[in-house]
Amino acid sequence: MTYPELLTPEEKLADSKERLGIRDVVVLCGSMRFAAEMAEVAIVESVAGALVLKPDCNMKIARPLWADPADAEAIKVRLDEQHRQKIRLADRVLVVGSYIGDSTRSEIAYARELGKPVAFTHPEVDPGETAGVAQR
Repeated sequence: MTYPELLTPEEKLADSKERLGIRDVVVLCGSMRFAAEMAEVAIVESVAGALVLKPDCNMKIARPLWADPADAEAIKVRLDEQHRQKIRLADRVLVVGSYIGDSTRSEIAYARELGKPVAFTHPEVDPGETAGVAQR
């Protein structure tokens, strides 16, 4: 008797997205100093048919939720993990902006480790490792 091969979590996710008709999920990455540009890119991607995931909390803007430094650090850790979840859900990554900081560099490396295509609104800032890079 043969047993069916079990699907990896990545294969299960791809199969589920296909069954649900979810065809193009893009996650936007980049410094929140480019929040306005991210909003514009999200509009363009949405009109083109993509389901857009992006960071939604700009911790550079003062808010009571993260006024306390200890709270701010815990929130940043949680938001970073949520963004990695968005990267795992995405079919591709689009890095927005003309500057790549440590956090965005880490997200790019993570996406590339997962085999996600990574494109840049400003290709000259690509920190390297061009394998898997896709332009749209």
